[in-house]
Amino acid sequence: MSTLPLARFKVLDLTRVRAGPTCVRQLADWGAEVIKIEAPEGDAGLGGARHGPDFWNLHRNKRSLTLDLKAAEGREIFYKLVAASDVVVENYRPDVKDRLKIDYATLAEINPRIVYASISGFGQDGPYRDRPGFDQIAQGMGGLMSITGLPGQGPVRVGIPVADLTAGIFAAQGILIALLDREVSGKGQWVQSSLLGAQIAMLDFQAARWTIAGEVPEQAGNDHPTSIPTGVFATADGHINIAAAGNEIYRRLCKAIGREELATHPDYNTDAGRSRNRKGLNAEIESVTRGKSSAAWIEELNAASVPCGPIYSMDQVFADPQVQHLGMAREVQHPTRGTVGLVGQAISMSRSKWEVRNTTPEQGEHTDAILGELGYDAAGIAGLREKKVI
Repeated sequence: MSTLPLARFKVLDLTRVRAGPTCVRQLADWGAEVIKIEAPEGDAGLGGARHGPDFWNLHRNKRSLTLDLKAAEGREIFYKLVAASDVVVENYRPDVKDRLKIDYATLAEINPRIVYASISGFGQDGPYRDRPGFDQIAQGMGGLMSITGLPGQGPVRVGIPVADLTAGIFAAQGILIALLDREVSGKGQWVQSSLLGAQIAMLDFQAARWTIAGEVPEQAGNDHPTSIPTGVFATADGHINIAAAGNEIYRRLCKAIGREELATHPDYNTDAGRSRNRKGLNAEIESVTRGKSSAAWIEELNAASVPCGPIYSMDQVFADPQVQHLGMAREVQHPTRGTVGLVGQAISMSRSKWEVRNTTPEQGEHTDAILGELGYDAAGIAGLREKKVI
């Protein structure tokens, strides 16, 4: 029996594309038994090619069951699974679950302890409830594109689907909170997250600049919007990041680059002054950093306790010794591809562990086994397959 921390929970995964699978991956990696429920005809490429890196990274550690939820017999099977499960996760448009009769109210009648998580573009109600939601739409509406990129450049999307990913992670957090609450109340509940809500929450201090101080943040490029000098500086052979926020670290930087006079210069000796005169200060710093290689500066600045680091391409990221020490790539054996590297979890614990136990299943790979566990015999399974219920 598995000793992973979430092994006692069974999760029914109705999700596709990214936000939902991201949520379920958090549960699966930490040991939950996950059944990925897919339409018999497939998901029409949603989430990328089934044997591509994106799909494989998202859907590891699951079993796959094909099931037509539009068919009465398909819903009957699903209801039997719900009765014996702890969590259902879906990311349909909000009205779809009602049409399929797999909404929270319906499933709570079957299993009052069920924790039901819904991830949508804009929320389960409100004026935009029925709009289709995609990551870039949320990045734009959530304000992120207005503060990303160089000043005056116009809106710029972030290079990862940050709204999708964080909506999924917030949903996983909500599920775990609901499971903890269930230990006291004995009842499940409906957990909801949205791409738009997640994107705004991720703005953090940039959003608070508006809600608290009435400031509208603007694009700052590679400079930190409020902590100067923090940004990208050219070296003799490339670029590095330097983050010298606050007076003490700024003084260390000035000493380390041999420009101690910048620490007392009237334009730069206060946070406010450095913010007003960031272009001039950055130019002064870069006139020095161009004189040595990136590796030399990283060694010297870190020795002086000035936060800095390289700017890696993806291959360089995973070649870094600290990244390897953190285990951010995890190898697993695939039955046809051999050794496959997947992206690791960002959480580590002193006692509890996570694992990549299995690669992404083929569509319907475990259908017969799962139905057998529900009491269906070979003839019954064959009949369901003939009717295209599975």
